[in-house]
Amino acid sequence: MGRKGICEMKVTVIGAGPGGYQAAIMAAKLGADVTIVEKDSPGGTCLNRGCIPTKALLATSDALETIHKAKEFGINVGSVTPDFKAIMERKAKIVSGLVKGINYLFKANKVTLVKGTGKLIDKNTVEVIKDDGSTETIASDKVILATGSVPIVPEIFQFDGKKVISSNEVLDLQELPKSMIIVGGGVIGCEIGQFLSRMGTIITIVEELDQILPLEDAETAKQLARQFKKDKVKVMTGNGISGVEVSDTGITANLENGKSVEAELLLVAIGRRSYVDNLNAQGIGVEVDEGGRIVVNDKMETNIEGVYAIGDIVATPLLAHVASKEGIKAAYNAVKDAGKRVSYKAVPRCVYTDPEVAGVGLTERECEAKGIAYKVGQFDFRALGKAQAIGKIQGFVKIIVDTNDVIIGAAVVGAHATDVLTELSLAVHLGLTAEQVGDVIHAHPTLSEAIMEAAHDVHGVCVHKG
Repeated sequence: MGRKGICEMKVTVIGAGPGGYQAAIMAAKLGADVTIVEKDSPGGTCLNRGCIPTKALLATSDALETIHKAKEFGINVGSVTPDFKAIMERKAKIVSGLVKGINYLFKANKVTLVKGTGKLIDKNTVEVIKDDGSTETIASDKVILATGSVPIVPEIFQFDGKKVISSNEVLDLQELPKSMIIVGGGVIGCEIGQFLSRMGTIITIVEELDQILPLEDAETAKQLARQFKKDKVKVMTGNGISGVEVSDTGITANLENGKSVEAELLLVAIGRRSYVDNLNAQGIGVEVDEGGRIVVNDKMETNIEGVYAIGDIVATPLLAHVASKEGIKAAYNAVKDAGKRVSYKAVPRCVYTDPEVAGVGLTERECEAKGIAYKVGQFDFRALGKAQAIGKIQGFVKIIVDTNDVIIGAAVVGAHATDVLTELSLAVHLGLTAEQVGDVIHAHPTLSEAIMEAAHDVHGVCVHKG
């Protein structure tokens, strides 16, 4: 019987990553009897081996960089060196605290956590194989699949988890490597590369495409490439790996242009794939696409009634905040048949390097490829009083509008870019115009003033630009 004396709907969620745990909690808040199945720690890749641990590490390298620049602020500091063991311990402590927080939320919302690997028997039955080999069968009215993704490591790289590693292993290093080759200049490669470089590791990033951060415009990526040059991070673009040689002393990566690079370790950071292994989704008739991702409708429901799928196992952006939104919508639809849909019009893209890089909506490259007529307004951070005061003058805000002045895309590069972006994400989501955003009084002095200035620049009336 339910909390109000009536029979509750039973919902089972497989996977306790950002999407899964929020789906479970929301379903419980909506009145369902919820069980969540997780083979690892709650929080998924994002909390345990992704978003949060990397941000903890980058906060350390930011602190170190601030100390190195202390003299510019009139502060004299002696010799400072990083303690890698202590840095990794701090990271682990932060992750552990947040995992405990999720476990608390499960208890507070009466969500039952079952440890083990979940498998679909039919659309109303989930079997859990526990660590001790025993099984538990859970009867459900609705099931939400949220099993996430795992790193892609092709055989050519000879992955061994020791000298050739993925993003999972790099976050558990016990000693600072002397040198590392990073294959892939996307978000993971750039963030890990800059952190380790500032700790003292010699870093080489090899990117097959013509720029790092391939999803962003060239102008945006160029800002980070410029900083990498200052950081002495070697970046090799337009180059793929033709082969890898692993020896007792290290790694040799042979490039497609005939050159080779040597290092102590090699990190493969070329992307992730949906993790539906042993889920038996196809076994019960769930449709998947050619990439192995589960096919859902706009309510996150599969072709099997009552079975939903969210996050990295469906064909939407592989981002924690996307999975979270999908999880909440799926919970509403599963419990209340609410017909709620996710809008992907304004999905924030965030890179937490120094400078930070963030974007939302369309890029200029995408506008050109789609034949969309557009205008751009742009404002550099160096012209902001706040940026000068805090010594963070690198970067800009760019706003892209259509022929009706509606903001259809934006990019921010610079200090706190990922936070500054939120106003522009809201603008893209709501279909606001540059004139409307520019008409809002922005506090002075702030970095977000650059948004107002860029909005004014769309119309050629930015007073702080020549």
